[in-house]
Amino acid sequence: MAKLVFGLNQSLDGYVDHDQPMPPEPGLFRHFIEQLRSQTGMLYGRRMYEVMRYWDGDLAEWDTDEREYAAVWRSRPKWVVSRTLTSVGPNAHLVDGDLEAAVRGLKARLDGEMEVAGPELAGRLTELGLIDEYQIYLRPVVLGRGKPFFTGPRGPLRLVASDRLGQNTIRLTYVPA
Repeated sequence: MAKLVFGLNQSLDGYVDHDQPMPPEPGLFRHFIEQLRSQTGMLYGRRMYEVMRYWDGDLAEWDTDEREYAAVWRSRPKWVVSRTLTSVGPNAHLVDGDLEAAVRGLKARLDGEMEVAGPELAGRLTELGLIDEYQIYLRPVVLGRGKPFFTGPRGPLRLVASDRLGQNTIRLTYVPA
């Protein structure tokens, strides 16, 4: 059975806004490459999928790590939850029906860790009791605005790990209590 993990970079003031610059330092970026390599797939909300489609490209200015990340990202299956999209890119599947049934089916059919990306999608999945783990990558940035990591109230969480990644990031890992 697959494990759903919602993890995103978060500013010190609690935002996950991807319109604001928060590029990872090299050590953290390497962590993300290796983490992606180990994942069974990704479950995206529409907005986050559109942000991540950047990696479908192949830009001349990318360094070796960026090219590696893009190659691994393209190789992983993606499921995109959307009521407005009619098609998605390569190696992606559209989820446009009953969200709970679709995600429960994915969890039952797949093994390993699946990334959940997008705070609104994660909020909906939290309400349905489908998120197994939350990973907050706490970054030393104050944005002052954006989308919050948690889009609404949720039950208590239990801290199961804290890891320093790179020079400036702490990953806090929580599970539902």
